[in-house]
Order: sequence, then structure tokens, then C-alpha cells
Amino acid sequence: MEQFDNVSVVKRANVYFDGKCVSHTVILPDGTRKSVGVILPAKLLFSTGAPEIMEVLAGECKVTLAGEQAGSTYKGGDSFKVPGESSFQIEVTDTLHYVCHYG
Repeated sequence: MEQFDNVSVVKRANVYFDGKCVSHTVILPDGTRKSVGVILPAKLLFSTGAPEIMEVLAGECKVTLAGEQAGSTYKGGDSFKVPGESSFQIEVTDTLHYVCHYG
């Protein structure tokens, strides 16, 4: 899917880690929330409330889920799952464009 149609967008951006991660919340007609954003090259630790599927649109990153020793590399076209009430470390080497699917 190249775009989301007939959605609402929360105007205020979500800005994390001193601007290294910026996203906007998108609300689909059925009430489903997603975030669409970019992460600049950095090594960051994110915590999750709900389970997430991170869809990588462009760029490259290495992700290490909580409790794992080794990370996995993801590029545009890939996705990875993160359990709810967990965390993951992400090391972005090439600006990452993503969609986060919650739930």
C-alpha cells in the first residue's frame, strides 16, 4: 500500500530523542491508529505499550529486541514485530522511513 486514503492526521508531530525520531499519528476510518515517520541515523531504545509491527519503507536499521543478544538487519520492504510491554534497540545507519502498526 503506497498511501492511506480517507484518514485523519494528528497535526502535532511526535518528536523523540531530540528530534532524531519524528512521526505523525494517522487515524483510519475504522479508528485504527498508525504512526508514519522517520528516524535519523542514531542508536535508540524504544519501549512499547501495545504490540507493534514496524514496516520499513526505506533506509536501513539493526534491531535488537528485549532479551535477545543478537540483532537483525532490516531494509525497505521488510518489517519486524515487537511485543507489547517490551522494548527494542534500533541502530539506524541510513535514514529510516517507517509505518508503525499498533495492536
